[in-house]
Amino acid sequence: MKAVMREMAQAKRHYSKLPLFEFLRCESIAPRDRLSFFPCMAPFILAFSDLNRFVLRDESCQDPHQKLVNEHTREDDHHWPWYLEDFTKLGFDRALPVTQVLRSYMKDDAQQNRMLASRLAQLIHGTTPTEKLVIVEAIEETGNVLFGLTSKIAQRLQAEGGPELRYLGQFHFARETGHAMHGMDHRILESIPLTELERVRCLDLSFRVFDLFADWSAELLAYARNSLAHRTVPQILHGRTA
Repeated sequence: MKAVMREMAQAKRHYSKLPLFEFLRCESIAPRDRLSFFPCMAPFILAFSDLNRFVLRDESCQDPHQKLVNEHTREDDHHWPWYLEDFTKLGFDRALPVTQVLRSYMKDDAQQNRMLASRLAQLIHGTTPTEKLVIVEAIEETGNVLFGLTSKIAQRLQAEGGPELRYLGQFHFARETGHAMHGMDHRILESIPLTELERVRCLDLSFRVFDLFADWSAELLAYARNSLAHRTVPQILHGRTA
């Protein structure tokens, strides 16, 4: 599995250079404007809880690798309330009526966010516990890139008098980097022996995860640029929206 992990690290480095993340690093763009992609995430973020609870998790399986997956899902299945909390703090729930927001999520420019959880579920279907571990790790690495950047933006926003953001901020990022898959279980994953066929299969699954999230990130960036072009991002002043 070490070879798989090395390839995954390389895939993460490539992923971190995608345009969305360059956009988030761009200091010439105001911090709050760099978060203008946030409403577009909603369909996937809410579905991600069910992906953990009902697709990745299998309490009936006694395989030790499935138990690690289950432990991970119990950490990740309850982050969505933090997302809604930040949604309110950033003022996005005041910008448009709920029906108009829901209608916007059904447009073609939000299809990657609508379909990402379903595509991941399709990828997970029929996989072994070991393969699930690889998929979980790949998902974790994509999140590590995103939240590593948003946590810095959230910190700056708060320092400038804006609200404390838990989902986008250090509160969430610390939990993403601190739980099982980045601690002892990461070393366990590296130590798993694989046949050549298993190695090829695990590599394919991990690369497909990164490909799915690359499409997702492109849609988030397009949403952000469109929002800024039409100035639909609420102005955040001293913790309140103007």
